[in-house]
Amino acid sequence: MIEIKRNPTRPVRIGSVTIGDGHPIAVQSMTATRTQDVDATVALVNLMAEGGPGVGADVVRVAVDSKPDAAALAEIRKQTTANLSVDLQENYRLAEVVAPHVDKIRYNPGHLYHHERDKPWQDKVEYLVGVARDNDCAIRVGVNCGSVDPAKKEKYPPTDAVGPMLESALDHCAWLDELGFTRYCVSLKDSDPKHVIEANTRFAEARPDVPLHLGVTEAGIPPEGVIKTRIAFEQLISKGIGDTLRVSLTVPNHRKFEEIEAGRKIVADIHAGRTRSVVDYGLPTMNIISCPSCSRVENEAFVDLAEQVKEMTHYARDHAITIAVMGCRVNGPGETDDADLGLWCGPNYVNLKRGEQELGRFGYDEVLVRLKQELDELIAARTGAGAVG
Repeated sequence: MIEIKRNPTRPVRIGSVTIGDGHPIAVQSMTATRTQDVDATVALVNLMAEGGPGVGADVVRVAVDSKPDAAALAEIRKQTTANLSVDLQENYRLAEVVAPHVDKIRYNPGHLYHHERDKPWQDKVEYLVGVARDNDCAIRVGVNCGSVDPAKKEKYPPTDAVGPMLESALDHCAWLDELGFTRYCVSLKDSDPKHVIEANTRFAEARPDVPLHLGVTEAGIPPEGVIKTRIAFEQLISKGIGDTLRVSLTVPNHRKFEEIEAGRKIVADIHAGRTRSVVDYGLPTMNIISCPSCSRVENEAFVDLAEQVKEMTHYARDHAITIAVMGCRVNGPGETDDADLGLWCGPNYVNLKRGEQELGRFGYDEVLVRLKQELDELIAARTGAGAVG
């Protein structure tokens, strides 16, 4: 297992689960049923939370957009012990009705403008803080690329997707702090993994104390939706960024548990070094990454090769060199570009690279010899020494 130094975020309790402060990364999901269909929603909440925190969903979010939805939520609460979060959608005033039945309130800064347009957003947030305090609720400030605070959006060029999101999140954090309310986390979500990586990286640099909820919006249908999300999570979690997460997939309700399974697998794979993208864990030691095997792997020898690479390079473990072992021709060529040495596996041959430079194709039984040669040369170039092993 790779030891990842987590950001020193403060603890935020959500029902029976605490995020931040080094606690395990919590995995969340959200219902897709009509909230007013109490039976269907309860069934889905319990399906996703089955097994309890750490196994099923640690938190399940339910959307509420009307008073009938709020009334249904009260009944849903009676029928489940899951940690519930409520998504207020556009009507922030519903908070006082739903807060008694949930453990966390999620509001979107961009949606605060849909009601009482002349009232400052600061007053609306102060109201939400009062409701949260009175009902023992945490708060998530959920910033979304598709509904950014219009006042923030006007300040940035159309090509800057991250700037308005980041400023909005930081302003809301500053106001919550001024109100003396620190039991909150933040999410900055976009459908582009690159924007998610940039926004969360910049936020974590500015506010390393605030727990982050990670997610890629409109990730889509599996497996593509999982891969898109995985790439963003790999780059963030490997740097210690992220305290809770959701994998948003387009699946029917009876398969919603796949979001939790995908989230837990991604976290486990990152800690084991099994990644699809080249990940810099920031460690002063050898970093060998290998993608999780999937249906695109054309030769099962890829799995054995990854283990052999790990064993063979043990002598160089104290050198900060990244070696990527990728299992297919789809992701392999591009996703090994950022590694010092990369191997991507075809049906009969292994393609060896040094950075973006192609070094040739080698049989599975002969590539380790050439890999060691390249590794020794790389170490010698960096240290000014001769062969090391």
